[in-house]
Amino acid sequence: MKVRTRFAPSPTGYMHIGNLRTAIFEYLLAKKYNGSFILRIEDTDQTREVEGAIDFIYKTLELCGFSIDEGPNNDKRYGPYIQSERKDVYKKYAEELVEKGKAYYCFCSEEELEAMRKRAEARKRPFVYDGRCSRLSKEKIAENLANGIPYVIRQKMPKTGVTVVEDLIYGKIKIDNSILDDQILLKSDGFPTYNFANVVDDHLMDITHVIRGKEYLDQTAKYNLLYEAFGWEKPTYIHVAMVLGEDGNKLSKRNGDASFMDLYNEGFLPSAIVNYLCLLGWSPANNQEVFTMDELINNFDETRISKSSSQYDVKKLEWFNHQYIQKMPDEEYLAWIKKYFTKDVSNKSDEWVNRLLLIYKSHLNYGKEINELVENFFNDNIEMNAEAKEFMESDQVIERVISYFKAELEKLDDWNVDVINTAINNVKNALNVKGKLLYMPIRIKASGLMHGPDLADTIYLIGKDTVIKRLK
Repeated sequence: MKVRTRFAPSPTGYMHIGNLRTAIFEYLLAKKYNGSFILRIEDTDQTREVEGAIDFIYKTLELCGFSIDEGPNNDKRYGPYIQSERKDVYKKYAEELVEKGKAYYCFCSEEELEAMRKRAEARKRPFVYDGRCSRLSKEKIAENLANGIPYVIRQKMPKTGVTVVEDLIYGKIKIDNSILDDQILLKSDGFPTYNFANVVDDHLMDITHVIRGKEYLDQTAKYNLLYEAFGWEKPTYIHVAMVLGEDGNKLSKRNGDASFMDLYNEGFLPSAIVNYLCLLGWSPANNQEVFTMDELINNFDETRISKSSSQYDVKKLEWFNHQYIQKMPDEEYLAWIKKYFTKDVSNKSDEWVNRLLLIYKSHLNYGKEINELVENFFNDNIEMNAEAKEFMESDQVIERVISYFKAELEKLDDWNVDVINTAINNVKNALNVKGKLLYMPIRIKASGLMHGPDLADTIYLIGKDTVIKRLK
């Protein structure tokens, strides 16, 4: 049987990284077994839909390097792939369940339901619909339908016994049927609920593996009862533990947590984001951390998905991004980093700009950081921090290093990295000083910083007149 997975986001804005992590697992699973990765848009809640969100979803998956085998933009025989375009399908199957006695028409008004909720609240009990409409006579149901009374279709749940859910990660889970509400399958506006549409679509689209958050594990009992009511084969369930934010709460775009596009716009590479998120809740058999997409596909083992929640750490993501930046060829790096570089370089040559950006390549964690790192190349009024000032007063030789180096620069006719390195070596030999007592005083006075890229490159880019002025 060919493996078929589906990523089924709601079009409610940018994709947050917890949702993207699920898509990554689904994609890797499908491609590992030479299967199909399907994109399905779950827009049953029309009130939350954001204009252009479907384009955001496609753009995100494209940037991440995911090839979509089927979806709204490449419809195969299983379409349409947007749920709002499948209302007739859901109505047909909901009415089939009514005919089988597995569902029923519910004509309760909002006022009646609100009264039930208040009674449950007064008793300090969770609200569970009491199933009163399931006991209506056929004649009363026909009369209500003929009179055009609004209705929903509810699933008729068993009230005794247990429903067993089998999950690849969590094993067998028993759910007490008495806690299962008679969930709505078809709303009064003709739209299906999320739970019902998922089951119908997964079956009709031959989905073999369903990956979703652990928080939906208990809901899977309702899914199984629907599969059994129709006589359909169940997919393999893989529930994954949550990704927690740095504050320990569940990641959510509603809470303002970063979306993929937020990270992308800050200068995080999609390949680095995918690599990092994949390791949130999954571990390879070896200790490898940095993977190409092909390596992720070949190494992915769905049984190694963790039961424990993982915590998003932006510093760790920066580390991954740094690794990917270092692997970029210089030409590719320059084309990429210039999209984030915002300094005014109208009076600088292309050679100067390229050299500046390249010497910071090994120091960079994400794109926009480049502007912070090079700030002192564009600011005449540099200021040393307290640590730098303390160092500059730590040894008597420091003042002599600065004075001697200034004199060496003033003698130069040419201005290039080689002559600057020669000047530094002259200081070293003349004063018999080396290490941080040689390099750090020069760097601090020239750039205002204690640490940075190659010293001679830094001095060359700052410029002879500016460096000598600062050394004074």
